[in-house]
Amino acid sequence: MRRVRSHPVLRTLARQTRLSVDELVLPLFVWQGESIPLASIPGHTLFNLDRLPYEIENILELGISSIILFGVSIDKDEKASLAYAEEGIVAKALRLIKKKAPGLLVIADVCLCGYTSHGHCGIVRGQDVDNDETLTLLKKVGCCYAHAGADVLAPSGMMDHVVSALRAELSHMPILSYAVKYASSYYGGFRESTKCSLRPGDSRSSYQMDHANCDEAVREVSLDLQEGADMVMVKPAGLYLDVIARVRACFPGVALGAYQVSGEYGMIKAAAEKGWLDEKAAALESLIAIKRAGAQFIITYFAKQAALWLR
Repeated sequence: MRRVRSHPVLRTLARQTRLSVDELVLPLFVWQGESIPLASIPGHTLFNLDRLPYEIENILELGISSIILFGVSIDKDEKASLAYAEEGIVAKALRLIKKKAPGLLVIADVCLCGYTSHGHCGIVRGQDVDNDETLTLLKKVGCCYAHAGADVLAPSGMMDHVVSALRAELSHMPILSYAVKYASSYYGGFRESTKCSLRPGDSRSSYQMDHANCDEAVREVSLDLQEGADMVMVKPAGLYLDVIARVRACFPGVALGAYQVSGEYGMIKAAAEKGWLDEKAAALESLIAIKRAGAQFIITYFAKQAALWLR
């Protein structure tokens, strides 16, 4: 077996899994305030509309062809009113981006948590999130983003039947479903950055998946595909390689992505800062592992660095 490993070029020729910048999706954050670095996601920034065009130029120069857009609202209320406002931050950002870079694929995250005063992904009634009332608002969000220029809608709140609700309103729009989204402890950096942390004692466990379950992932994907999803996602990625592999085996013809979340990214960054591992080697190894498990594309905070490393 060592003969094929004996030369670096030979190892490359025999490589079974390859990674390309075309398979990476960069998360991008926008809001109405001043552009500020995100301390909880090192190397990333919460952009305002004045700085956004320069970041789009940078993204294009790196050869990145896909982004996923998240909005953060300074003003929040219980019904996430600014999430679906025609002059809301995401709608404005979408129009700006599509004017600046019409060929850039823009996936719009469809959720309410960045706009609600309580931080939940839907309308809270009593001690729980009202699924069907939330769907009414998510349809408004989806329509708003579609009309503003989004190329793909990605509902992330794990509300039952959100895909069919969006599909009924927008038959032409590609939908990337967060079909398999676990109630993970690795979202902390994202929640800090998007100002959507829950109140003490609250949990999203009633609508996000239990991390102990794998069979449930297959059922979630099957239901979302029946409702009209075009692509599906597993989130987080690195801790759920078995789930990615299971979904790929059960749905071989479906476009499958995975989200390497802020906690996964942050662990590698922190360990590298301590000198405990090589950041480039560890990051690329983690991305290759996600690809090897069966993901066709990866949403990752390493996208910009990886674009340079893969040249």
